[in-house]
Amino acid sequence: MMSKMRTSKEATPKSDEKSSNAYKRDPSQRVFVGRSLRLNKIKFFGFDMDYTLAYYKSPDYETMLFNRLVERMIAKGYPEDLKKFTYDSSFPVRGLWFDQLYGNLLKVDSFGNILVGVHGFRFMKAHEIEEFYPNKFLHHIQGRVIILNTLFHLSEMHLLAALVHYFDSNSHYKPTANKTGVHSGDVFMSYKSIAQDLQSAVDAVHNDGQMKQYVLENVEKYVVKDERIKAMLPMLRKNGSQTFLLTNSEYYYTNGIMTYLIGPDWTSYFDLTVVDAKKPLWFAEGTVFRQVDVKTGSLKIGIHKGPLKKGQVYSGGSCDAFRELVKARGKDVLYIGDHIFGDVLRSKKTRGWRTFLVVPELEHELTVWTERHQLFEQLSAVDKTLGKLYKNLDGASDQSCQVKPMIDDGVKVIRKLTHEMDQAYGRLGSLFRSGSRTTFFASQVERYADLYASSCYNLIYYPVFYFFRAPMMLMPHESTVDHSVKMMPPKNPKSPAALDRKGSITTTHLCHEEEEDEVSKDQPNRITSPEKTSESEAAMTNNPTKSFTPNRK
Repeated sequence: MMSKMRTSKEATPKSDEKSSNAYKRDPSQRVFVGRSLRLNKIKFFGFDMDYTLAYYKSPDYETMLFNRLVERMIAKGYPEDLKKFTYDSSFPVRGLWFDQLYGNLLKVDSFGNILVGVHGFRFMKAHEIEEFYPNKFLHHIQGRVIILNTLFHLSEMHLLAALVHYFDSNSHYKPTANKTGVHSGDVFMSYKSIAQDLQSAVDAVHNDGQMKQYVLENVEKYVVKDERIKAMLPMLRKNGSQTFLLTNSEYYYTNGIMTYLIGPDWTSYFDLTVVDAKKPLWFAEGTVFRQVDVKTGSLKIGIHKGPLKKGQVYSGGSCDAFRELVKARGKDVLYIGDHIFGDVLRSKKTRGWRTFLVVPELEHELTVWTERHQLFEQLSAVDKTLGKLYKNLDGASDQSCQVKPMIDDGVKVIRKLTHEMDQAYGRLGSLFRSGSRTTFFASQVERYADLYASSCYNLIYYPVFYFFRAPMMLMPHESTVDHSVKMMPPKNPKSPAALDRKGSITTTHLCHEEEEDEVSKDQPNRITSPEKTSESEAAMTNNPTKSFTPNRK
């Protein structure tokens, strides 16, 4: 049976691979697996553009965006003193919550338990956090909490902290009694109004076109040109799959960036190109498909209802229309993007697409993880020591100080190590954890991303028939109990634990999702070339376009 797993001499392990550890690629080139996925099952590879195919140089891009936001805020009437603030890339980290009520940046876990709190640039002590949040917990309340999940949020996050810091430390302003803002005479400014003004400035900067035009004029300064794009996109088509570009950016900007990355023939690398998609709306009711005149950059009149043609560029549309025209099931599509909500969560939750999250920070995270491994080992050792202190103690143990273990010193060591670990990543710590506890962002990745990596170009290091197999995830009762442990017999012979649940492997039908070999009833259609256009029976949605605030991507 094992012989069937080797199809060629090239598949035979080399001597350096015959170790007890499974072979793994270099961490910087790896794709990490949340749910198993076979690449040869994917019929459509979809890509976002911003921070996915086109990665913006950091901190140059964030600094430029930060400065433009400062200018916008000053134009709104905010003080000129804001120009004294400069962007510091070591401060912000994605995944934070901004509590508009009290003006605090919060790092939380998947349940809303607060791990770190920052007011302005001042880190809050434990007792301060408890004053605002008695249980050190905050529920995600619509209208109160802003989740800063995207790479575009980094500049906004830093300026939010700078604004809170400025008004709190300015002698002309005094904090209100309920700590929800500041006042100066008859003028009151809530933290919520400051956040709303900044969000308005962010939308204006992203939508007025000036910043995008500036980026195009200085594209070499702000955009990484990765030559791997020219190898990766054709590679993914080898097994008959198709590629498509789905971006919220307008055509003129998409054309400028993609021409820089690939060349003037960039559309030939995609079977379908959709610009101005308005994600996440695209995954819901969407808008109507319109064709783009690539010579002028303007939209052609009328609604496009015919087949989607290779080499053409379309604007808007919806997931429903896309699915009908190309006959794609959810599992046929792998969508690759950097936006946990707009790209990954919505496509996974509402459409069942397979998802690949791009996390550029992962390279730094892995560097710290490997170089500072002794901190993690020390934390694990302290945890084991604390466990031993309770050895042989149970409910009948004396509560006196002579018997009760002294754990205060151990808890202090854990706090010290956690702080040291966080500082190794940056001022606000890791994107994925705080000490031994994982963050809200990490929980979103685990829940909605089938695959994730520091770059979408890591796909080039895998064959197109690769089987991405998810590692076995152990629950606490499995990861902390050794297989060699001999279980004690149940105290109650009638308890569920005493039942014989053993089944016969020969009669039990097992179903493993990753082993499915389903064949779609509607085989996906090829996106037609211009010279092979056929009449399409699928009609595009003709619902009126609803009001929509353009996405910042």
